[in-house]
Amino acid sequence: MAIDRRPLREQVKEELLARLAAGGFTPDEPINEIQLAAELGVSRTPLREALITLEREGVITSRRGKGFSFTPMSPQEFHDLTEIVVTLESLALRSTDPEYLADIAPRLLEEARSFSEPAAPHEVIERYDDAWHDLLLSGCRNERLMDLVTSLKLTMHRYERVVVGDEDILERSAQEHEQIAECLLRGDVPAAVKALEQNWFSGRDRILERLKANARKAEQRGTHPMA
Repeated sequence: MAIDRRPLREQVKEELLARLAAGGFTPDEPINEIQLAAELGVSRTPLREALITLEREGVITSRRGKGFSFTPMSPQEFHDLTEIVVTLESLALRSTDPEYLADIAPRLLEEARSFSEPAAPHEVIERYDDAWHDLLLSGCRNERLMDLVTSLKLTMHRYERVVVGDEDILERSAQEHEQIAECLLRGDVPAAVKALEQNWFSGRDRILERLKANARKAEQRGTHPMA
């Protein structure tokens, strides 16, 4: 069995983000620390450390006398999260050994072409996109940077799953990943970085359109699903 040597608070944080992305928590719902610690099989100390870290990252809010709760979602936050992830992934790609990128470029292109549907269920797109981007950045040796990318993307998945739904059909640009891989095949890392940025921004725009559409429907119903 593989031994996870990371601090327990980091493992708890990752589990909380995974549950949040899967819709396991409702925004503004108070977090019962005693119950949650029991569910996770940890003491309250690493749980509280993880909650405090998530509060610093803006995922969780604390209120005097009311404890912790997950921060309500907003289109602006999703927009900002995307810009941060774009910047970090671009840095990771530029930091990777060009020879390594050239070695994995054929596989990246092959996998991009094998999943070329213009639309698919969101759950399928999310799983594929995560695996493809993990392979793209697998040569980055900056572990701290990659931990930040993983954490932020889990927070973004919270938006996508709540707003879009796993089974909803979502449009996607089938050529975006192919363009990144083709740039790497030519050894043009700067062009690959630009194509990566375009990939993220077009995906952001598609999700924001869904957010706006859902907000309009909520207004018509007289409800407010987001802050």
